[in-house]
Amino acid sequence: MTPRLDLARCNSSMQLTRAADYAVRVMIFLANLPSGERASLPQIAKATGAPESFLSKVLQGLTRELLITSRRGPAGGFAISAMGRLASMRDVVEAIDGPISLNVCVSQQRSCPRRDWCPAHPVWVKAQEALLEVLSTAMICDLPSGDTGSFALARVRTGTKN
Repeated sequence: MTPRLDLARCNSSMQLTRAADYAVRVMIFLANLPSGERASLPQIAKATGAPESFLSKVLQGLTRELLITSRRGPAGGFAISAMGRLASMRDVVEAIDGPISLNVCVSQQRSCPRRDWCPAHPVWVKAQEALLEVLSTAMICDLPSGDTGSFALARVRTGTKN
C-alpha cells in the first residue's frame, strides 16, 4: 500500500501563486464593470477577497503589463484596459508569475539534458501543452458572469474567503 500524500503539507511547484490567483480574480472583476467605470483598491479587495496590502503589488504588475489602467484622484481607480479585455488567463498568470512550467525539464529557460532518454519527459511535455492550451483559450472577457456584485456575492453566499 502506498503512503497517502498529505495535501495540507504539500508544497507543489505545480501550484499557481496566490498573486496569480488574485490577478485573475481582479481581471474578472474589472471586466464586469460597466465601460468607463473604475474601481478603488478597497472595492477590488472586497470583491476579490484579497488583502489590500498584497493586492497593491498585483495591481502594479497588471498595470505594468498594460492589462489594467490606474488613475489617481477623486475620479481615479483601476479599470481593465483594451489589451486586458483581449487577455487570456495565461496572459494574466504570466504577467504576474512569468512563464508557466509544470516541471524544470519543460522550462523555456533551459533545455533538459535527459529529454532524449527520459520516459517521463514526453508526459511532462504533453501535460505542459495541455495546461497552456486551456489557459490560453480561457479569455478574461468570457469569464465574467455579467454583474459586478455577483463575484463578491457568490463568495458571501458560499462562505468562502479566498
